[in-house]
Amino acid sequence: MSAFDALVRPALVRIAAPGDGYDPHGDPFWGTGFFIAPGWVLTCAHVVAKGGSAVWREEPAVGITWEGGRTTGRLVLAKPRPATPDEEPGFWEFPDLALVRVEGAEDAACVRLSERPPTTPTQVSLHGWARQTGEVGVRDVLGTAYGFEAGALLLKWGVPVEGCSGGPVVDLTRGAVIGVNKGRGQDEGAAVPLTSLRELHDVPGGQVLHEVLRAHDRHHLARHRSLRSGRTWTDGQMALWPAAARGVSPARRTQLYGRFAELPSPTGPGEVMALVDAVKRRVLHPDYQAVLETDARTWRDGVGLLHELHKGEREDGRGSTDLGLDAVLLYAAHVVRHLTERYGAEAGPGTPTALGLGSLVDWITDESGDAHAAVREEIAALLDPAPADPVTPARAAGPRADVRIEIDSVPWATGAPRYTWRVMLLFDGRTMTPLAGHDEGLLRDQLQDSLRGPLDEALGHGDSGDHLAAVEFVVPRELFDLPFDTWRLAPEDEPFGERSLPLGQRRTVVLRDRHRGRRRPSPEWHRRWRGSEGGPLRAVPLRAEVLAAGAEAHAAQLRKESRTASYERLDAAPDGSVPVFCGAVGTGDGRRALDAALAAGHPVALWRHSAREHGDCPEFHKGAGVLLAGAGAADGLHRPVRTLRRRVGDTEADPRERAEHAWAEGLAVLYDPPDRPPFEAPLEGPSLLGEDER
Repeated sequence: MSAFDALVRPALVRIAAPGDGYDPHGDPFWGTGFFIAPGWVLTCAHVVAKGGSAVWREEPAVGITWEGGRTTGRLVLAKPRPATPDEEPGFWEFPDLALVRVEGAEDAACVRLSERPPTTPTQVSLHGWARQTGEVGVRDVLGTAYGFEAGALLLKWGVPVEGCSGGPVVDLTRGAVIGVNKGRGQDEGAAVPLTSLRELHDVPGGQVLHEVLRAHDRHHLARHRSLRSGRTWTDGQMALWPAAARGVSPARRTQLYGRFAELPSPTGPGEVMALVDAVKRRVLHPDYQAVLETDARTWRDGVGLLHELHKGEREDGRGSTDLGLDAVLLYAAHVVRHLTERYGAEAGPGTPTALGLGSLVDWITDESGDAHAAVREEIAALLDPAPADPVTPARAAGPRADVRIEIDSVPWATGAPRYTWRVMLLFDGRTMTPLAGHDEGLLRDQLQDSLRGPLDEALGHGDSGDHLAAVEFVVPRELFDLPFDTWRLAPEDEPFGERSLPLGQRRTVVLRDRHRGRRRPSPEWHRRWRGSEGGPLRAVPLRAEVLAAGAEAHAAQLRKESRTASYERLDAAPDGSVPVFCGAVGTGDGRRALDAALAAGHPVALWRHSAREHGDCPEFHKGAGVLLAGAGAADGLHRPVRTLRRRVGDTEADPRERAEHAWAEGLAVLYDPPDRPPFEAPLEGPSLLGEDER
């Protein structure tokens, strides 16, 4: 028995066939779940799958029994879902989670969810309904969480009896649920880390999870404040808190999370992490930059990354300070400032947002007495800014980071060319944080499907509020004609929305040259970038044709400009010149001319990634010239290019309007500053030497 058994049991539910227990599969007991908010049960997807297709049709087909009653629930979110609803997969991949709505259980007791990833090893207790000696009953088991493997939280002596799948795993050191039981072996088992719950945000309808987590935090704040609720989860956590400890106690977190629950949700992890990064730069080091990314989806997740920062000596001579407390109070103040600026008039007096922010301000003010004096001053400036207040902003207006996709050819591949990729975040054009990679070698046509999920995840980390991350594809020149700007984050059958829009219509999408970035930038590259960055811009032909010698004017023959001649002409072009080409540049004459432009140091170029013959090339060159003149400088290209891509892609527009912008069909942009971080060395093939030949 653990100290938290009495708190867990009221929240446990037995999951079975609905009604009187009749089950067409012959077994009315399916497994365990637990309330994470009033009216909401979390369990494993493989547990509710025992109900067959009715469950996946989201009918009231899940029987729920708990201390407060018995009713039916319906599945709202699950990941994964079986390909065939009537057939259970032989193996359930992670996260193997399901969220069930239970009407009529609004008064149910709920567990306390951890807001941070588990640390191992740690002592845990596992809870669930199970069969033993033929009867179904509640079982509580002590165990150890000792590590991670392939997304699983590994447990020793986890679940010695069948049926506890879907039950909670409680960290006895922190006093919070850190996982969901998934399966068992002879003397050990595995759990789904609670942080995997965040993956449900990304399934259709996943926005409801924000409401569930709000209800969870409201529930625990109400229980903490109540005089009649008996021993609460906050009480249990406070019993683990050292008596003389300062800092962000469980009671403080309960108060803070309950106030966060009254605020608009973040738009994605980037919005939370931008504020966390700013706070860490303030309390740790001005040059701080996260090495590992966290999939933070709620304001409370940011607290989980800050409240256990190490202690340090106070500069004012008043002994030690708790950096966690300083960080959390400063973070909360940044949330207030951020949302006030984000919502403006929508957060006016009397609105729910204003009331929520006012309650949070009151809490910050009441709790700031133990903060460092300099932090208190900064908090005051954030909460009530005056023109003279030197407030350190959370970050400059813009996305938290841009997304960089590096694609490399596999030099040792035989047959059709194959490619590897890496996805990373690019902070302020300087610092890179890797997120995902694929090193097995893919065909050209497989790149989009392989990158869709990792790109979507990376954009969530880069976007911050209304500011969207740009995407730069750093690729070999033979891939310059892949239509990256037309890629979509959603499958083709997903309804119209921001994820189904082509990338280049919603955000900046540019290409960079993988080859020349491996070497120190040339003086020409630096000089031409300064010219493009300062402007003005003017168009020059990427490729020029010249009259053959002796040709008659009425029967003029054109011959192709040599690569050397192209280089000489483009090298002589004034700074701020942008090569433009009405065709593809990945192969043939376009590729030869592009090689010359890059050798001459040009960092910006425009072309059409379609390889077909174009009959409107004069219109293209004229339109490109107008576009460049209007942009003024290199960074002025991004918005008008996005606008052109939308207008060209609008199949429902007036035909005359579409014809006006048809010249921009397939428009591709090279935007290749020389001042980005150096690339790593290209991948090397497997050695052909034997062990004793090396």
